[in-house]
Amino acid sequence: MLNQRALAYLNEVIRQGSLRRAAARLDVDASAISRQLRALEEDLGIKLCERHGGGMRPTEAGRLLVRHFHSQRAAEEAVLSQLMAIQGLARGEVRIAVGEGFIADLIAAPLEAFMSTFAGIEVEIRMAGVNEAMSLLKDMEVDLALLYAPPVDPLIRCHVETRQPLDLIVPPGHDLAELARPVRLRDLQGAPLALMDNPFGMRQMVNMVAHQERIHLDARLHTNSVAVLKNFVRSGIGVTFMPELTVSDEIQRGEILALPMAYPVMNGARAQIVSLEGRELTMAAKACVEHLRQGMRFFRGDAPRLAES
Repeated sequence: MLNQRALAYLNEVIRQGSLRRAAARLDVDASAISRQLRALEEDLGIKLCERHGGGMRPTEAGRLLVRHFHSQRAAEEAVLSQLMAIQGLARGEVRIAVGEGFIADLIAAPLEAFMSTFAGIEVEIRMAGVNEAMSLLKDMEVDLALLYAPPVDPLIRCHVETRQPLDLIVPPGHDLAELARPVRLRDLQGAPLALMDNPFGMRQMVNMVAHQERIHLDARLHTNSVAVLKNFVRSGIGVTFMPELTVSDEIQRGEILALPMAYPVMNGARAQIVSLEGRELTMAAKACVEHLRQGMRFFRGDAPRLAES
């Protein structure tokens, strides 16, 4: 039998890329981790990690063992999930990585309905941009992720997908609102612009279009906060990019206008509920997906503008 504690230590060392960082994350003495890994290597007669540039990286054998460790965890979670189903989902846990743009939609009725229906299930919400959320899935730190405009990845399985174009949002009365056509990036020259940081799906999509159009976007404000972007526009300082549903309340109050962009890639942006490919969802996670599909405006259907047209 493989030493499960040693496998857990190996997994964390590989995930953190460092014995010291793994020890800090696990709150275990680094020498204890080193002893466990050395004993595992001696038992198996094969090297599992190599030192590299001040850190640690796995050998092929190390990667194989970590995949085995993840498979074991997934199988155990599946069995526990089936036991929960027998108990009527009386207890359990769902861990979700969420971009800030989804939070208002999630925290309203959908999350309340799920937690009321399944009072014994704990929910953990982790704020994350699209890159971090996908990493959390692959490291099995979360069960589900709500992603906006994610890159294609064969390791990610999509359960729900809707079309949510990335629009330009501007203050009421802005000159760009007078255009009788969709907005192009060249139209933004001279307009104070705010952008999300690079790890977020919105920014990555804008970068892609700007590169294709050979246009340099000179942003006056960079942030990792959707709330900051909203206030930047609402106060009349400038413009930014955001899906319509993220600012639907502000649009209804007449504080913000959403203008369509002229690019198919931006108009084809998707919102997704995803999990790790090959990892069976627990009954609690499956129930959560259905609640989010039915309760969140982002996942009940395409963007309001598209539905109206």
